Amino acid sequence: MSIMEEGWLDNNYCQMQSRPPFQNDDLDLPAAVARARPQLVQLLAPCAPWLLSASQRFIPEVALSSLGGIADPREKTSVLLDLLEEAGPAAWKHFAQSVCMEYDLPLDLEVLLMSSAGEGYFSQTEETGTDTRVQSSVPKGSARCRRCSSSGSDKDAKQRRLDSSVKYRHLLINSIHQRYGSRREAGAEAQEQTQPLPFNQTFVNVVIHQSKAPRLKERTEKPREELAGAPEPEECADTAMKVSDLFCSEAPSHTTKVIFLFGKPGTGKTRLMHRICQKWAEGVLPQFLFTFLFEFRQLNLLRRKLTLKELLFDMFLQPEDSPDAVFQELLDNAQQTLIIFDGLDEFAANMDVSSSSRRDPGLTSPMPISQLFADLCHGKLLPGCTVLVTSRPKRLPDFLLYTVSVLAEIWGFDHEKVEEYVSHYFRQHSFRERAIAHVKNNTKLLSMCLIPALCNIVCICLEYLLLKHQMSVELPQTMTQFYIKMFLIFLNKQQGDCASDEETQLNCNKKAILGLFDLALRGLEEKKLVFYVDDIPEDVKEFASLHGLLTVFEVKTSGSCPEVGYAFVHLSLQEFFAALCLMVSRRVDKNYLKKKFFLKSKWTSKNETKTEFMESFHIFLSGLSSRECRTFLMLLAEQDEAWVQEKQDVILQSLKKLAATHLSGPKVLELCHCTFETQNFEVAQHIGSLLNFKYEFKNFRMTTLDMSALVFVINSSQDLICLDFAGCLVDTDCLEVLAGCKNVEHLSFRSRRCGNDFAAALSKAIQGMRSLKKLELTGGSITAEGMTNLVQAASQCLQLEEINLQGNRIRDPEVKRVMDLFSKMEKLKKVDLSNNHLYLNAVLSLAKEGIQCQNVTELCARSLDLKLEGNKEHIIPTRRVKLCLSGNKLGDEGCSYLLESLPCMSISKQLNLSQNHLSVPGICSLLKSVKTCQRVMEVQVSLCHDTAVLRFREDREFASLPPREESLFSTEHEEENQTPTTSQKIRLTDCNFQASDLKNLCAVLKECGHISELDLSHNYLGDEGLLQLFQCLPKLKMLRSLKFNDNQVSLNSVFFLAQSLTTLEHIKTMSLSLGHTQVVHVTFWERVSLRDCRVGLEDVTRLCQTLAQCPQLTEIDLSGNSLSDQSIERLLSFLPSLCHLTLLSIRKNSLSPHCAVLLLNSINLCERIRVVEVRSGENAFLHLGATTRSQKTSCRLTGCAIGEGQVQELCSILEQHGWLAEVDLSHNGISQNGVLHLINAFVTSGNTTEVQVSLCSKATLIIKLASGDDPRKILRLAECNFQPEHLEKLFLLLEKCTGLTEYTIEEPWVSKERVMNLLELAVQTSGNITEITICKDKTLFQLVIRFPHCLEKTESVVSRLSLYKPEIKHSFCQRLCGKCAQLQELRWSHVELHEDETEILVRTLLPLPELKMFGLTSSNIAPTGIEYLISGLQNCQAIEELNLGCMKLSSAAIPELVLGLCEMPSLKRLVLNHNSIGNDGCSRLAEALKEMHNVEEINLSHNQIEDPGLINLAAVLLEMQNLKKLDLSGNCPSPAGGEKLMAALAHCKHIKELLLSRNDFGDRTAVTLALCLPHMTNLKILHLSENDLGEQSIHALSQGLPCFKHLRKMDLKFCGITDDASRSLSLGIRQCPSLEEIILSWNALGDGGAQELAIALPKMEKLKVLDLEKNRIGASGATKLVEELAKCPEIQFIRASWGFGLVALTSFSRSEGSINLKCCPRERSFKSLLSPEPQSPKCVAGLWIWTCGNCREKIPNTKFAAA
Repeated sequence: MSIMEEGWLDNNYCQMQSRPPFQNDDLDLPAAVARARPQLVQLLAPCAPWLLSASQRFIPEVALSSLGGIADPREKTSVLLDLLEEAGPAAWKHFAQSVCMEYDLPLDLEVLLMSSAGEGYFSQTEETGTDTRVQSSVPKGSARCRRCSSSGSDKDAKQRRLDSSVKYRHLLINSIHQRYGSRREAGAEAQEQTQPLPFNQTFVNVVIHQSKAPRLKERTEKPREELAGAPEPEECADTAMKVSDLFCSEAPSHTTKVIFLFGKPGTGKTRLMHRICQKWAEGVLPQFLFTFLFEFRQLNLLRRKLTLKELLFDMFLQPEDSPDAVFQELLDNAQQTLIIFDGLDEFAANMDVSSSSRRDPGLTSPMPISQLFADLCHGKLLPGCTVLVTSRPKRLPDFLLYTVSVLAEIWGFDHEKVEEYVSHYFRQHSFRERAIAHVKNNTKLLSMCLIPALCNIVCICLEYLLLKHQMSVELPQTMTQFYIKMFLIFLNKQQGDCASDEETQLNCNKKAILGLFDLALRGLEEKKLVFYVDDIPEDVKEFASLHGLLTVFEVKTSGSCPEVGYAFVHLSLQEFFAALCLMVSRRVDKNYLKKKFFLKSKWTSKNETKTEFMESFHIFLSGLSSRECRTFLMLLAEQDEAWVQEKQDVILQSLKKLAATHLSGPKVLELCHCTFETQNFEVAQHIGSLLNFKYEFKNFRMTTLDMSALVFVINSSQDLICLDFAGCLVDTDCLEVLAGCKNVEHLSFRSRRCGNDFAAALSKAIQGMRSLKKLELTGGSITAEGMTNLVQAASQCLQLEEINLQGNRIRDPEVKRVMDLFSKMEKLKKVDLSNNHLYLNAVLSLAKEGIQCQNVTELCARSLDLKLEGNKEHIIPTRRVKLCLSGNKLGDEGCSYLLESLPCMSISKQLNLSQNHLSVPGICSLLKSVKTCQRVMEVQVSLCHDTAVLRFREDREFASLPPREESLFSTEHEEENQTPTTSQKIRLTDCNFQASDLKNLCAVLKECGHISELDLSHNYLGDEGLLQLFQCLPKLKMLRSLKFNDNQVSLNSVFFLAQSLTTLEHIKTMSLSLGHTQVVHVTFWERVSLRDCRVGLEDVTRLCQTLAQCPQLTEIDLSGNSLSDQSIERLLSFLPSLCHLTLLSIRKNSLSPHCAVLLLNSINLCERIRVVEVRSGENAFLHLGATTRSQKTSCRLTGCAIGEGQVQELCSILEQHGWLAEVDLSHNGISQNGVLHLINAFVTSGNTTEVQVSLCSKATLIIKLASGDDPRKILRLAECNFQPEHLEKLFLLLEKCTGLTEYTIEEPWVSKERVMNLLELAVQTSGNITEITICKDKTLFQLVIRFPHCLEKTESVVSRLSLYKPEIKHSFCQRLCGKCAQLQELRWSHVELHEDETEILVRTLLPLPELKMFGLTSSNIAPTGIEYLISGLQNCQAIEELNLGCMKLSSAAIPELVLGLCEMPSLKRLVLNHNSIGNDGCSRLAEALKEMHNVEEINLSHNQIEDPGLINLAAVLLEMQNLKKLDLSGNCPSPAGGEKLMAALAHCKHIKELLLSRNDFGDRTAVTLALCLPHMTNLKILHLSENDLGEQSIHALSQGLPCFKHLRKMDLKFCGITDDASRSLSLGIRQCPSLEEIILSWNALGDGGAQELAIALPKMEKLKVLDLEKNRIGASGATKLVEELAKCPEIQFIRASWGFGLVALTSFSRSEGSINLKCCPRERSFKSLLSPEPQSPKCVAGLWIWTCGNCREKIPNTKFAAA
């Protein structure tokens, strides 16, 4: 690129000077000697005798005689050099020649000496006043001398080598002059007048800022957007620098110095590299003898490996002779060699050089370019050289992160440089001043011009418009529009006076233009930036070269003849043309265009290989989607507006979707840039509304263009937002742009760079922000000057409520300026001056002034290094302000001084004195404040954590307090859990207190009679401390809670506390544990907890005797004490004496089966026991109640390993108790014999209601009992695996039980038995059968039996299965008919009916007069049997429900079925789903339904019904006024048929359930349905899943939803719903107050859709289920949903997908404020999903939000459970 670039060696010169400032002058001998002297003295001091001998030829002996008294060799050498200099140029010349011949001098010194003697080329004079010093490569110590006896051949060889290197150096200088020097620029200057170049050769200094390179090494694991080549700006030096400063930093000898220079596109990196080469050739960088420049875009063309020598000579410049000698000189003088690599971001090959560190490179070993580059940077090749690398911001190769010595960034222009450039550009025009004023006065234009490339384009466009339209100038608004304008200007400029309109120009060159666009796109896709002649069509080449769009240069890929290469004049121009190709090419459809707009994949990709050449590509595509570009695109594409707009809409819709995802700061900016380019207010408003969360930008530089794009988006939205810049480099130009942001409510800057200049600029900016309420400027370096500006500005912002200036350099005098704000700002509430340099008196004075401001409620002054002054001025208690003085050095004395004034201070909420170096005396002072200041309600101190906080009551609380002397224990019957309104809490935890410290503390505590809570946990008080504390408890009459956890107490304290129950009247509740974490908690509930105390049998006896003296005791917890069976038996014997006990808990205690029986037997020991629960053999609970015998008792002994040995004892215990309600013995391993034994015990008791037994998968055994006249007797046997002997015993038992009403068998053998056999079993029962259910898929056989008034004995049918013998068919049918005379329901599923069974069904069961429900589903039956069955339905005259689903019925069976339906006048439900009825069958059914006016439900789903059948059905629906449910899912209507069906539904006003899923309904059908919805006001369930509903359909449906006041469930699964449709859907569902279930799974909802739905949640008070599975909801959307969940009182189940797997939110509990999550990760186990441990949680709306350590997604959760 050839634009103006960054600051050069000095800011005093530029290209516009008439002659270069470093032109060579005549030789200056004193200057030459001065430059060579340091090295000469170091070199020749050890060889003083030779020097003296050589000097005798040039210096008189008289002068040499004075040297005899000088002993120091260095001093003598220096004097000799002075004498030689005085001898004149001729003497110096001969001396220099002698030195060069006698010694091996460093090449730079040798060249310097020979040049000073008038031989060779010397042009490297230093800039006047420059402090640059040539570094000698000669090691310290004596130099290696050659004696005069050295052979002449050595001298000749050296001379030849010297001549070759000097000659090559001259060759390099001439070559660089030709390529990049002033002669080339002079030609370019002339070329400007004849040829329009998009980027001319004008050079103006640009701004370079240096950063700290070591920070790069700490950031290898950070996200890509933060690894953009630049370090975290907060950690950077941020130092403006000159180019010469890049090379001035010192490095150890023979250590390679790597300089990395990065910059955004268009900042002039390439041009600057050319400039450096040019200035080196002019002698400006004398420390370098050789300079080489390589461009990565050309190195991409190499297909072979190279050696270092081939790289330097073949790829840059070959020596004319002696290449080996020249290369050797390069190696010997590596420290004087500069190698420049330009455009690292343009390198197409892989930079993976991990193997580099494991091998030793050889000079003769060919290697890839990437390896050569890496070895040069590592110093393995040419060690000691300087490597300069340029790149766009991108992720650096890992090896480069650890080798960079100097890191700097090209910023572009500042305002002065812009003016300088514009002034030079228009230097020959009369309107120069007008052009300068036009740029300076347009903020948006000026922001663009800070990028040099854009500045050049702006000048091109401005020049054209000023020449063409002198009176009015209207420039483009965006970068894309400027590029378009520039392109059109180039076309017109070439025509000269014959220039025609744009359309004509485009049409004339259409083929070449489109070919150029195609070349640009093809190059980017193939990662090709340099093209050969054969790559470019001839017409394209001529057109592009003529208009200056392609540059021509030599390409070297070997040592042979160079080839001709072509490249676009700038990579950004190639990206622009490539974007145009996509927008105008007819070969590019919408899908391909959407794929190419890969902004999202760019953000999520782990590498940059796909997008490394496309930094601005997506920005240009966005810009081309603007309305202003439409005409231009229409002309290029030769298409109408609709065609172009369709393509533009693809880009705009993609941008909208991107806003719905969670974006980091750099991604937000990139999206804002794209949005700004569109200039589409609607798109910007949509994106701004989705980005209305807190805008956080961390640790990168914000440019003015960034800020302009951000402000454009923010201003387009109506939402007030928060802008947070943490560690970002924001210059004052950005603040000028920010001043136009009208929707900022909270503005925060956190950076050390925020000084007085920044404060002054910010002060101007905030005055226009009328919505600003909170201003934070923290961690900066603001002093008095900055404070003055801020205070003046803040006084104009009367709406400000909070100002935070912590962490600056504010001192006491500046505080007075803050005080001035209080009287002016009526809405100010909080001022934070923490971490400044203030005195305590200044803070208190500030608080005093704050009181006068009626709205100030909080003043923070943490970490101020406060000091005390003698003046104790009290603050008038007029108002209360929250005061924070943490992080100071007040100590005990300072805190005591402060607290003496506490009663007079007006402090509200809290006083924070943390981190003030307190000790025990200071704590005593804090405790005294509890007595002296009635407003203190809590003191919280931890010396280990250095925290100390006093919390205060509000005014309304304090006003209601009773007098101090009033006792809150004045009555005996007062509620014991009442908390006194005067309660004060003291927490002294983690203070390392010893028992000796309690003397002073207790003395203070005794005076604090209103303490309600006292916490002394985590100290070292021991038994002695506990005893001291209890001695002062009688003084603490208000005490409600005492915590003494982790204080190293022993078992003696346990018994001491137990005895205290009888001596201390108000201490009635104790929780004690001596486990790993000791717990001593005394409260005022009637409960004792002794956990982990390891008590033995004698201890239990002693403890029970003590507890028996506490008659009011209500709870005992003895968990974790390893109680034996004997100890538990002893404990149970004391239960009758504890007359108020309600709960006995024994947890974490191994309980044997015998012990479980002992606990069960307690129901016979104590009649107050209501529940006995023993779980998992280690947890037992006994719940006790009143003595009323009417209450039932339940026993649950689950998982207790109860076996055969305990069953007998168990039964004897249960038989003694007559008030059992339920016995649960599940999961105990009881065998079949044990089950029979238990059943026997209960059937003989006479009050058994139900027995449930399952000994296999469910392992349940539950026996329910009932009192009174409950006639039900139910037996349920599931998977008991009874053998014949067990069945026989069960039969004998059941003979004792009369009145069996229902029994259910779920055994594997049920599925193997024929229906006939099961019916035979049914016939064997007593009573009248009313229901027969056979479900072989569930192995279920169930009978419901009704008994006549005269009960007869029920015989066992189970045991007779093996005894069954077929009877005569006729006789059996008669018996079955008699037994089933009252049969009402017949449900058979998954059965296989043989011919005889079908005949019995049709001839015997179906004609039964009371049969009302018949269902035969998913069963196998012969075709003749189907016909027979359907014909038999004509005899079912009482049928109300007919279900023949999944029976493979075809249309041929329907005529016969219709005859049967005509005989069913009472039919209400007709279910024929999953058959093959088709159109003909549906039409026949429709005819039959005309006469069936009682039908309430029709299910014809999945029957291959198309338009003809549905249209006939629709005609019938018009007359079915009683229809309540219609299911037509899974059929095949067309849009026309669907519309007619929907129109008919409008007449079904009583319909409650409408199921129309999987019908391929499109927008037409859905819109018609929406129009009919207002007529179906009783609708409760609506299923439209798996239909392709567009945004129009959802919008129409949403408008009809408000009519459904009774709608409970809506299923829109798999309907293609996007975020765009979510807003209207949200508006619709929030007006459905009865909605309980919403299913939106498998759609395309993102964070935007989730946020819209979340808005609706608070309105849905009855919502129970929300299914959002398989959408695209991210962390921000999930967080928003969780925030609103707390407002849904009935929510039970929520399912969504975010992070790594399915997340189901269940068991929502408002009382606990928690949500249970079930995670089913797709790719990783649940354990790994939560490893490492979740990070710190955040509470949102009462729910905890955890951040997963791996996926970095926010997961709302308090309890995790693996699903």
